[in-house]
Amino acid sequence: MTPPNDRFVSETDFAVRYAETDAMGVVHHASYLVYFEEGRSHYMRHLGRDYSLIEKSGLRLPVTEIGVRFAGSLTYGERVRIHTWVADSRSRAIKFAYEVSSMQSEEILVTGFTQHMWTDLNGKVCRAPDELQDLLTQPPA
Repeated sequence: MTPPNDRFVSETDFAVRYAETDAMGVVHHASYLVYFEEGRSHYMRHLGRDYSLIEKSGLRLPVTEIGVRFAGSLTYGERVRIHTWVADSRSRAIKFAYEVSSMQSEEILVTGFTQHMWTDLNGKVCRAPDELQDLLTQPPA
């Protein structure tokens, strides 16, 4: 999975925390979903649209589908780099894609996606505002 050239790609990094690892010191598979969320949150902050601002405007983006492919693993103390981008954006749904790599080796270890639906605060599916739709599908700066 390679980010498209016509989309903004956010990059964030941090160290693997001990609590994210299993008894072998390897990042537990469920922790990668938290990494995806961190990448997605950073992506939105980078665009100036923190999730809290989206919720204050009366919208939510619940996850409706997740896909993950593991090609390797990270260990405690390694630096993680996450690339995040919008793989698909429609009026009522958005799909984020992720690449997780080790900053030491630069090897892509995990790829995946999360699919979300735009809803109001009561959970009713709605259309994304044009302003957000445009912001999320902008070309790289």
